[in-house]
Amino acid sequence: MRIALLVIAGLALVGFLVVAVVLPQMAGAEAREAAQALIAGAEPAKQQVSASAEKSGNLSGVGKGIKLASKNDPKHGEMKWLVSDDGDIRGWNEKNALEVTITPSLQSGKASWRCKGYPIDAMPPSCGGRS
Repeated sequence: MRIALLVIAGLALVGFLVVAVVLPQMAGAEAREAAQALIAGAEPAKQQVSASAEKSGNLSGVGKGIKLASKNDPKHGEMKWLVSDDGDIRGWNEKNALEVTITPSLQSGKASWRCKGYPIDAMPPSCGGRS
């Protein structure tokens, strides 16, 4: 009887560890992959905004008319992006509760970008995440 209770307690402990440690780490890895895909998906818009800003010499209206089609990724779910008139790119992925904002700036005629995302734990360091 005692051995059976010890076996059951051991199995319960293993089950608890899987739920408490392993599953969140797997979900975190999936969210990090989705964040990378979300940021990469904004690249075509970044290139268009950069080209327009560098040509015109300012950010006014550089995002006007730039559209990115949403993408339905089989692993990460639907990803969507919007480009504002001043070139800010906002992306989100509902399945993993991710959101990024990619903001252009123009210095000496060259466009550069700043990325901030949420949740921070899912973001790469280049988008405000931790290493």
